[in-house]
Amino acid sequence: MIPADMRLIQSKDLFVSQTSLTGESYPVEKRALATVEKIDQETSYETLCFTGSEVVSGSAIGLVVRTGMNTLFGSIAEELSRAPVKTSFDKGIENTSKLLIRFMLIMAPSVILINGITKGDWLQALLFGISVAVGLTPEMLPMIVTTNLVKGAIDMAKRGTIIRKLNAMQNFGAIDVLCTDKTGTLTQDKIVLEYHLGIDGKSNQRVLRHAYLNSYYQTGLRNLLDIAIVEAANEELDTASFKYEKVDEIPFDFQRRRMSVVVANREGKTQMIAKGAIEEMLSISSFVDHGNDVRPLTEEERQKVLATVDELNSQGLRVLGVAQKTNPPAVGKFSVKDESEMVLIGYLAFLDPPKETTSKALEALHEHHVDVKVLTGDNALVTKAVCEQVGIEYGEIIQGEQLLGCSEEELREIARTHNVFVKLNPGQKAALVRALRDGGHVVGFLGDGINDSPAMRAADVAISVDNAVDIAKESADVILLEKDLMVLEEGIVSGREVFGNIMKYIKATTSSNFGNIFALLLASICLPFLPMTPIQLLFLNLVYDISCMSIPWDKMDKEYLRQPKKWNASSIKDFMIWFGPTSSIFDITTFIILFFVLIPSALGGTYSSFTEAGQEHFESLFHTGWFIMSLWTQTLVLYALRTRKLPFVESRPSFIMATITLLGIFVGTLIPFTHIGSFLELTILPNTYWILLASTVAAYLVLVTIVKKIYTKRFGELL
Repeated sequence: MIPADMRLIQSKDLFVSQTSLTGESYPVEKRALATVEKIDQETSYETLCFTGSEVVSGSAIGLVVRTGMNTLFGSIAEELSRAPVKTSFDKGIENTSKLLIRFMLIMAPSVILINGITKGDWLQALLFGISVAVGLTPEMLPMIVTTNLVKGAIDMAKRGTIIRKLNAMQNFGAIDVLCTDKTGTLTQDKIVLEYHLGIDGKSNQRVLRHAYLNSYYQTGLRNLLDIAIVEAANEELDTASFKYEKVDEIPFDFQRRRMSVVVANREGKTQMIAKGAIEEMLSISSFVDHGNDVRPLTEEERQKVLATVDELNSQGLRVLGVAQKTNPPAVGKFSVKDESEMVLIGYLAFLDPPKETTSKALEALHEHHVDVKVLTGDNALVTKAVCEQVGIEYGEIIQGEQLLGCSEEELREIARTHNVFVKLNPGQKAALVRALRDGGHVVGFLGDGINDSPAMRAADVAISVDNAVDIAKESADVILLEKDLMVLEEGIVSGREVFGNIMKYIKATTSSNFGNIFALLLASICLPFLPMTPIQLLFLNLVYDISCMSIPWDKMDKEYLRQPKKWNASSIKDFMIWFGPTSSIFDITTFIILFFVLIPSALGGTYSSFTEAGQEHFESLFHTGWFIMSLWTQTLVLYALRTRKLPFVESRPSFIMATITLLGIFVGTLIPFTHIGSFLELTILPNTYWILLASTVAAYLVLVTIVKKIYTKRFGELL
């Protein structure tokens, strides 16, 4: 492990793994003298080694230039030490709370002042004002939100997704941009042998057979390429019939970038088989084999080989060359010097193939209006090939070097208009995520390496996998037990269900409460008594809130789940302003009918004509009538406001919600007939009241449905 950033002053065959910084799995060569002029990012400097990199082979002497937090690795640690960002959920809860507090600060003092002046009992007015403040507040909001989030987290756990932070459940539903790496997410993170080709570019089993012998008989640690060769040969060839003995081998090293084995068949014929990087294979080959037509490796042939390899590379394939030489020197004398005058017989082309579910998952994400952007440290050719295979529209691919020196405004525009970014360092990934968030997007980031951690911290939802490095898992809000975009799509849909059910409670409750309190305010001016006692108002809210505890188990319309959902306090305010007065109309109508028609008809006189005892009975009937009316309208309006569609006909609530809410109405209606009702000063109502109840509820639901149509047409959405 390299302990500091350093400038090399002497090196010998030094190969370094920079996986922790770039995410690239293949080692890179470092040297004291630079051979490449064009540098696309800091880690590409051949003469610099960085803290956190690992020496794979070779040796070097370097001059330390940066240590500790001043190193490139330290800049990643500094990014991780930043204060956590405020997510979409955090901002939404904060803005909603401020909105409700503002309404409360206006309504509660108004009720206290009006009742104190009109009734003369300031203590009673204060108690009633406090009750109004409580009634206006959706006091079950924390429980409803938490229950929704926990239920969503449990559902996701059943699908192989662990929600580490509950708030991430709702943020999941708000995601409209998903940033992901390439390896293991879009692809299988498994190397397969895609082609085994002769020099003419056609499939050639002889090339596969020689590659198999090379990979099978080597004694070093088999890498992913060797495993892919052996698996392909076992599928296509009768490898069990091969009768060869290993004679010797020349192991792989990063200086030669190739390895060779010497094998002999039963007739005693020996041959050396080498495979490795195409440039190195050309350097040891003197001939090329065109299907039993062995020709000298002229400059023309060399250019043809390189053109074929370039074409394969442009398809995102990694290419190795295979060469052989018959009857090399005797046993025990093989060395690197024998890797010469060989015959180049063909190519091996490898690919990390896309997952079978990737295209389907990307299509599903697109249907749910989630843009997928690829942020990778890999090169453009490989990334472009993968994007073409899975159907990601990439347009211009942005290199990390193109982001250097960009202003915040330029970075926001680049992040918005492009989908694929390559050769990125950790800081650039984080900067792109922040640019997207600054542009108003809710961003999810899927990563599994140390180099992904800064971007994960910058995202609204940080997503990782169970086999990721510890730092990535520590930064994650969500951990996938399977690195699959289809699981993410399910999580996004589940998050939108959670958000929708939370909005049902907030919007329906605040609008109903606002309507009731507004009606109470008007009634306080006109009536000679309080429309409802403080304890009755609190008990009404209790029964209603218990019914609302069923909302987390309700269903959402499929159409609702197709769009990202963000917290918007202004939409709650608009909802209250539209549907609150709609409720107030029927509250005031109920007050008028109860006070001037129904109760005088039942008791045989107006309020002022009765004695004190008669007036108390009059008040009790009025309180009971409005208590039951409020319970029915508040609860049943949930069915109308839970969907843009026609309730029960085009969209049905879940069985749990229907059962609990109807049970709440039934129990609340029976309260006046019980001892609890007597304690609350509620009484039995005349039979004519039930006609009023039925007609008022029906008319209310019809009007709400009409207002809902107008509201959705104007604002584009209901919840």
